Amino acid sequence: MVSMETRDELEAIDSEIRDLVAKRLRLTTQTDRMMSKSDSALAGRKYERELLHSLSDNEDYNLENCERMMFQTLFNISHSYCSSQNGKKSELSELIKSAMDNTSPEFPKSALVACQGVEGAYSQKAADRLFQAANIMYFRTFDGVFKAVESGLVKYGVLPIENSSYGSVTQVYDLMKSHRFNIVRSVKLQISHKLLAKPGTDFSQIKEVFSHEQAIGQCSQFLKDNKDIKVTIVANTAVAAQMVADSPREDVAAISSQDCCELYGLEIISDKIQNSDHNYTRFICISKDLEIYPGASKISIMLAIGHTPGSLSDTLARFSALGLNLTKLESRPILGRDFEFMFYLDVEASVYSEAVITLLCQLDQDPAAFTFLGSYSEV
Repeated sequence: MVSMETRDELEAIDSEIRDLVAKRLRLTTQTDRMMSKSDSALAGRKYERELLHSLSDNEDYNLENCERMMFQTLFNISHSYCSSQNGKKSELSELIKSAMDNTSPEFPKSALVACQGVEGAYSQKAADRLFQAANIMYFRTFDGVFKAVESGLVKYGVLPIENSSYGSVTQVYDLMKSHRFNIVRSVKLQISHKLLAKPGTDFSQIKEVFSHEQAIGQCSQFLKDNKDIKVTIVANTAVAAQMVADSPREDVAAISSQDCCELYGLEIISDKIQNSDHNYTRFICISKDLEIYPGASKISIMLAIGHTPGSLSDTLARFSALGLNLTKLESRPILGRDFEFMFYLDVEASVYSEAVITLLCQLDQDPAAFTFLGSYSEV
C-alpha cells in the first residue's frame, strides 16, 4: 500500500512533469517556427544526440535505460506535436474527407468483381459473402486481379491476405508495393479443406496431390504423415480440383473445398487433413477509388521506415500514444535495398477521429514512403 504522504508526493511530481512537458512542447514549437525546416531538424537532431550521449555517465545502468526511453519518447512526442501545429493542410486529410462525403451510405449489393482462380475458388466464396450478386471475372494470378482493378476493367477485386494457421499470403503483400488500390472492405472466411479424387478412388491409390501452397501449408501434418505422396503446387485450390477432374489419371487428388467436390464431380476421400479446425482466411476487397463506408473501424497503411535503431518502435509509439490497437504488422523486403523493409499495418481506428487523421497526416508528411490503403469494416 502507498501511504497518503507518498501518494501526495507522487501526485505533486506528476503534476510538475505535466507542466514541464507542456512548457517544453510550446518552446519546441516556437523554436521550430523561427528556424528553417532544415536548420530546425539539424539543430534538434544534434541536441537530442548529445543529451542521450550524456546519459551514459550514469553509474546505474537500469536508471540510464529508463532515462533513455523517457527522453526518446519525449523527443518523439515533440516531433509529432510540432508537426500537428504547423498549420498545413494535408492532401491526405482532404482525400479522406472527400471519400467520406461522396461514398454511398450502403455497400453495393452487386458489382463486377475480379478473383484469382476458377469457379469454386475460396476467393469466389469470399466475393459471394461480400456481395449479394457478384458478377465474377476470373484471373490466373493475383497480379491479374490488381491490374484489372487498377485499369478500371472491374469495379472491385477480392484477394486473400492472411490465414489463421499458415500466416500471410506473401505474394499479395509483395504485389501491393507495385499497384495503386484502396481497401474498401474485408471478410473472414472459415476454410475447410478436403482431399478430393475421382469417384471410386481409394486413398491407397493416391500418388500425387495438387493444391495451392497456402492449402498445402494448412495441411502440412497430413502430408508429412504421408511422405510417399508427391505434392504439386498449383495456382488455386479450385484449379487443383479442376485438374483432377480433367486428368486421365486415377492416382491424383486435390486439396480443395466441399463446393469444388460438387462442382467438378469429385468425391471426398478424406476430410481430416488440415492442421486445425479453427482455420480462417481473411480476404480484402479492393477498388481503384477510395471509398469509405459508414461504420469503417479499421485502417490499413504501408510505410517505409529508416534503417536506424529504434525507428520502428518510434513509429509504433505514435499509435500507442493514442491508445490504438495494431492488429497486423507485416514486413516485406524492398527489392534493391539492403535490409530495408516496407511495413504493412492494420489498425483498429476510425477516420472520424481528428487525432487519428492528424497522425495519418504526420506519417504522410514524413520523408519516408507512406501509403494510406483505406478505412473499412470487416464482415
